[in-house]
Amino acid sequence: MKKIFYLVLIIALVYTSYNLFIKTTHFSAEKTSFVYNKTGLSDLADTLVVKKIILDKPSFLFFAKILKVEDKLKAGRFLVFKNTSMLNLLRMLRNNQQASVKFVLNRVRTRAELAKLIGSTLYSDSATCATYLNSNDSLAKFEIDTTQLLTIFIPNTYEMYWSTPIPKLLQKMKTAADLFWNSNQRIEKAKSKGMTKNEVYTLASIVDEETNYDADKSIIASVYQNRLKKSMPLQACPTIKYAMQDFTLTRIYDKYLSNPSPYNTYRVKGLPPGPIGTPSPKTIDLVLDAPTTDYIYFVAKADFSGYHHFSTNYAEHMKYAKQYQLKLDEYQEKKKQKEVLK
Repeated sequence: MKKIFYLVLIIALVYTSYNLFIKTTHFSAEKTSFVYNKTGLSDLADTLVVKKIILDKPSFLFFAKILKVEDKLKAGRFLVFKNTSMLNLLRMLRNNQQASVKFVLNRVRTRAELAKLIGSTLYSDSATCATYLNSNDSLAKFEIDTTQLLTIFIPNTYEMYWSTPIPKLLQKMKTAADLFWNSNQRIEKAKSKGMTKNEVYTLASIVDEETNYDADKSIIASVYQNRLKKSMPLQACPTIKYAMQDFTLTRIYDKYLSNPSPYNTYRVKGLPPGPIGTPSPKTIDLVLDAPTTDYIYFVAKADFSGYHHFSTNYAEHMKYAKQYQLKLDEYQEKKKQKEVLK
């Protein structure tokens, strides 16, 4: 009987050692990942078998029960490297050692776009994100409302868990934004211009839409700051696109200028209620460091280079504006002729 007992014991020890320590992943890549959505260990085991992370389901469930993995298992995205043993895999799940994901924030113009970006990166779906981001009650804890929401988003690449909830994401963004504004004397620079950080952010969001050239951004920022000081309407074309919610517009016609939106800076003096996008950190700095000029007007150059003419008086501005409009008309006419010939 003792021999049989010891034989069974040896077999059990060999089986346990083989399954926990020797048996490893059998996918060919250097690493793979999987997502757990709180569907239960059985469904998770099926996923792991399909992805060749484990060889068999029963062994996984047996040892998971012994190690009480299910009691501590949380939703998330997990990264598994080649030759990871089952014991290390189970420890990873039990200790919630999730893989981080990159939340890449570039230019976002609307709350809907932001919700879509969050939904495509993190666990929460776009609809849930949109509901949260459109609620002033939800945003109050971050000292913002829906019009100022984008001001806590400084474009950058952020690492976080895939399962990060929306409130935690916003807190992370707010913390990063606070660090951004409290460095390089940005708050002091804003105050020297008689502006708050949110006003600078809003102006930068407009400037960012005007051109891709930093040299022009700096001067355009000075033009808008001069208009604000003189209590002139900003007359910023990007705000019309935002008011129309049509960012494909290439030309702003008079019919668009009657839009009653508070973002129509042709009708409403001062800055719009909030930003019209997420400006790059560099553009924010260009606004803060904008030079002192006497320019009041600017218009794109007729060579379509993307650069602008800047003027201190309306007569000179109209001369350049007519040149640009003439070239634009010629370009559009040629485009129509080409389409007819197709």
